[in-house]
Amino acid sequence: QVQLVESGGGSVQPGGSLRLSCTASGRDFSINVMGWYRQVPGNERELVATIRSNDGRTVYGDFVKGRFTISRDGAKNTVYLQMSNLKPEDSAVYSCRYNGLSRNYASLANFWGPGTQVTVSS
Repeated sequence: QVQLVESGGGSVQPGGSLRLSCTASGRDFSINVMGWYRQVPGNERELVATIRSNDGRTVYGDFVKGRFTISRDGAKNTVYLQMSNLKPEDSAVYSCRYNGLSRNYASLANFWGPGTQVTVSS
């Protein structure tokens, strides 16, 4: 099992910034992808950003458009999502995901954090 602890959500005005953190503990897969997804009630969950542990490969949702940056601290098993120029439509529950992979990148296990609310409003 992998446990995920998220932090950094909250309320911010349009144009503001927030940084989300997600720390993994427990079982450690030598190759993994950690990242963030978001969901608004009534909508499907969508990819925000992910980063792979072995090579730092990142993937971003199309809506990010250079406003968000994902990074990781391998020593701390922590990923960070720096969000800038936030818009009201970015308001959602942001959830951290840990995907353990095999050496050929097959998915072996999936874990989710409880989610943290981000609200962008004036």
